[in-house]
Amino acid sequence: MSLGLFEAITKALPTAVLLCAADGTVLAANPAATRAAAQLTAGTSLLEHTHGDPQALRAALAGWLRSGTPLPGALVLKDGRGTVVRFRCQGARASWWTGPGPAVQLNLHRLDQGDRFVALNQQVAALNREVAYRRTAEAQRERLLAAEQAARHRLQDLYQLTAALAAAVTLDQVADAVQTAAPATLGAERVDMRLHAQRLIPDLGPHDRTPAPGTPAWTNLDTASATGAPRRQVPAPPGTFRVRLTFQQTVLGVLDVRHPAHTAPAEPDHVRAVAQQIAQAVRRAGLYEHEHRLAERLQLSLLPRLPPVTSLETATCYAPGSDLLQVGGDWYDLYDLDENHVALSIGDVAGHGLPEAAVMARTTAALRAIVQRCGHHPAQVMDRLNAFLHQHHHGAMATACYLLHHLPTRTLTYVKAGHPPPLLITPDSGSRYLNGPISPPVGPIEKARYREGRTTWRASETLLLYTDGLIERRGESLDTGLDHLARAPRDGMGLSLRDLCQHLLNHRPHTHYPDDRALLLARPRPTGSSSP
Repeated sequence: MSLGLFEAITKALPTAVLLCAADGTVLAANPAATRAAAQLTAGTSLLEHTHGDPQALRAALAGWLRSGTPLPGALVLKDGRGTVVRFRCQGARASWWTGPGPAVQLNLHRLDQGDRFVALNQQVAALNREVAYRRTAEAQRERLLAAEQAARHRLQDLYQLTAALAAAVTLDQVADAVQTAAPATLGAERVDMRLHAQRLIPDLGPHDRTPAPGTPAWTNLDTASATGAPRRQVPAPPGTFRVRLTFQQTVLGVLDVRHPAHTAPAEPDHVRAVAQQIAQAVRRAGLYEHEHRLAERLQLSLLPRLPPVTSLETATCYAPGSDLLQVGGDWYDLYDLDENHVALSIGDVAGHGLPEAAVMARTTAALRAIVQRCGHHPAQVMDRLNAFLHQHHHGAMATACYLLHHLPTRTLTYVKAGHPPPLLITPDSGSRYLNGPISPPVGPIEKARYREGRTTWRASETLLLYTDGLIERRGESLDTGLDHLARAPRDGMGLSLRDLCQHLLNHRPHTHYPDDRALLLARPRPTGSSSP
């Protein structure tokens, strides 16, 4: 209680009440005390106005300070005219006092006036009880408020973890969400995930191996540790609470929760509830990655194996889109027509899924048959491919590019049917696009017209054919993607053709690739060389 509150409470009391410091200085006096003795005002010293031995008053003050309950006593004072005023009093330590130093509360009854001491004592006792009740209620309110705020913060942290897990698609993303959001949710210093990768992403065959994690955010329990012992047998570090990540009675891994020193750990039930949410996200991400690998394996099985050609060195690569679980419609192919002509093609059937993959497989088979009949005329090849799609796969659409290389003259004749332009890379890692005539995609228009473009393919240049997944990004113009690709060969100087293909496939390593990417690189062999 403050001094102001004391004065406000005692102002209306009919009996005298004083608040004194340990040295006898009056800190506060209510109006009744001042009426009883004019010298009883704030700032005066009882020792200066006492009538008798000051040491006796000091001893009485010391006794009252040590008491938690009122003790009886007497106080004899002299006023300015020398008149003696006698008081009967009750004194005790003012436990409610929050000011500097201890204080004594004195309830005074002037002996020459009506004796209302008992009534006053009861009123003071009631006042003390009221003050104690209010202080207890205030302390309880503060504890409840602190508990409510802590619960709200923990709930907000749990919401953030739930949102992060819901947005995570891959195991690496789940692990990043756990490392970022789980410590705050569990009041931990660090949270580590150890997973059984074989139970989440099964091998696709006897020669297939589950890929290692892309980030150090989680540990694969199915691989050996540095000491050669299985990681699943490594005990939890000291000060770490380990909980299993279980989904439908299958243990997917463990969660190691490390709490700061000298802090109380989270409740085990709360940790297990959070672990259950993480286990569901881990299971979902494992299924996604398994299905993603199945789609990639199926797509690779549909892509043709290029025939050996003595005049060209080739390299191919393919990567599925990070947003896709279904097989795509990308293809590339190479055709050895005769000793003077070699043809190349690349294309992409619109859409994703088994129907589109079937259309792609039939399209590549039909294209090989068409090339055998009229492969020396790129425009006719596209005419017949368009007629095939329109007649046998009505509603299907594909972009495609067909190129015919005449070896003696190094002439490259090509048709672009709605497909991104091929790129010629010079020995100094410069580049130029084949920005010849643009024709419509094959399939949707029955009588489409396909126009040819021509350029010289120098012996020192490398030809890059690619699908649109390599250059298209959400929220980014196609020109921006083409500019990035044109500059990419500068960082690949001196690479072999196969390494250059991988470099171009991931030429923007920190960029999201939502769609499939198929690449075909070709480079003329020096005269007289043979296919490896």
